[in-house]
Amino acid sequence: MRHSLFLLAELAIFSTPLFAQQSAWPPAPSHTTLALWPHTTPGATPNPASEVDTTTPKDNLIAGKPLIRLGNVSAPTITLYAPIAKNTGAAIVVFPGGSYRILAIDLEGTEVCDWLTSAGITCILLKYRVPDSGPYPKSSAALQDAQRALGIVREHAAEWHIEPHRVGVLGFSAGAHLAAALSTHFDQRLYDPIDAADKLSCRPDFAVIVYPGYLALAEQNFAPNSEIHPTEQTPPSFIVQAEDDPVHVENATVYFLSLKNAKVPAELHLYAQGGHGYGLRRTAQPVTAWPRLVETWLRTIQILPPPTR
Repeated sequence: MRHSLFLLAELAIFSTPLFAQQSAWPPAPSHTTLALWPHTTPGATPNPASEVDTTTPKDNLIAGKPLIRLGNVSAPTITLYAPIAKNTGAAIVVFPGGSYRILAIDLEGTEVCDWLTSAGITCILLKYRVPDSGPYPKSSAALQDAQRALGIVREHAAEWHIEPHRVGVLGFSAGAHLAAALSTHFDQRLYDPIDAADKLSCRPDFAVIVYPGYLALAEQNFAPNSEIHPTEQTPPSFIVQAEDDPVHVENATVYFLSLKNAKVPAELHLYAQGGHGYGLRRTAQPVTAWPRLVETWLRTIQILPPPTR
């Protein structure tokens, strides 16, 4: 039931224009795309189903536009989106949501990269394995992919003009859970090391958590998820969610309190209305202005330079 609630919430209807220009998927050849696992994906099954957009003509639109619901992802990749504006040296690895069943690869992926690159931030879009790849520890597949992705990004930092100590993560819904999981499970890889990338830290330098799920357990009166246990080493975090989110706003409030108790710098933004699954697409609700708040926060924690006068 809880998984169904996530999927239905992420497919909610909105009716106003896009915040960012929608990008095509698969990415254009001008974008560097790397296979996450050079040989065999951990736990790979033989003859997996073909990767496919599972959207049908009957599916709901978001902000009056369709979205790509990418399913059957068994060959995870990262795709590089270089800054359009002046390069700040910062980078963000983006985790789309989709209940660990599908990936909203444009709504919560390529459109996010459009925004980040316009702000001078290198965007790395992670196409992680789905379905049934999380939440950890139910499955470790998505978290393995996230750990591996951070190491690869740092391995290519000089080539991609990235400062390796300004690499963060940004996730939506299930992807927000994945960002929190990586923020609290970076000290030990969940797979056997493969190459030099796995010798580099997979700890994010900061995390942006957008309408998260799986961080508070509804069946346990919204107790904190014991598998997501912040410590003083957990990176600074930005959290945003709406009170009327059907996935439950307690996911944001409980995680914020856990961060506070661990003395982790955190910023929490709660809104009365907004629902779930809006990505960056503008709606009439104030919550959809959250990207500007993130940019301000990134300047506050000195990931982005102060605005020019």
